[in-house]
Amino acid sequence: QVQLIESGGGLVQAGGSLRLSCAASGRTSGTNNMAWFRQVPGKRREFVAAIRWSGTSTDYADSVKGRFTISRDYAKNTVDLQMNSLKPEDTAVYYCASDHLYRGSYYYTDFRRYDYWGQGTQVTVSS
Repeated sequence: QVQLIESGGGLVQAGGSLRLSCAASGRTSGTNNMAWFRQVPGKRREFVAAIRWSGTSTDYADSVKGRFTISRDYAKNTVDLQMNSLKPEDTAVYYCASDHLYRGSYYYTDFRRYDYWGQGTQVTVSS
């Protein structure tokens, strides 16, 4: 089992910044690929960003490229999402996700790849 706990959400004005953090514990072998997704009530969960277990490669949704940055701290076992130039359409519940020894074919941007999810943290951007 992998436990994920998100923090850092809140209310911010458009153009502002927030930093989300996801703390991982349990079966974190160091080979877990991690990602952030977000969801608005009534809509499907949407990919935001992903980072490989090595930290050498990342993916971003087109809607957040150039504004969001995903990173990981191996000493703290955390994955952060720095969100700049926030827009009202970024308002959602943000979820951290992790795979573990994944052997399937879903790409890093596909929510079906990930077996472990945090409880979510609310981000609200006011106009």
